[in-house]
Amino acid sequence: MTLCSLLAVAWPATAASFDCDRTELAPDEKAICDNRALNDADVRMVTTFDILSGLVAMGARGEMQDQQTAWLKERQACGADVACIQSAYDRRMQQLNEAYKNISRPL
Repeated sequence: MTLCSLLAVAWPATAASFDCDRTELAPDEKAICDNRALNDADVRMVTTFDILSGLVAMGARGEMQDQQTAWLKERQACGADVACIQSAYDRRMQQLNEAYKNISRPL
């Protein structure tokens, strides 16, 4: 079972990971706030990232944060393009699920 499927069972859908009531939202943020599927994808991705950050060794957390920052720039480059944003979330979740599969586990 992937981390994503575990989260789908354990975490109910909630609001985006940022404040949708802010007066100055970036185009990608506005699209996420206005689209339930993107909103849900944002919550799943952020929750997955937070859980995964707690499971990796401290040295790997900095690299994960750098990757997240780079991904955020990619998402922002989509502007308000819903398909582009959804594709960015799909790619990021695939990366995070792959990272989860590669975590060293005790026997």
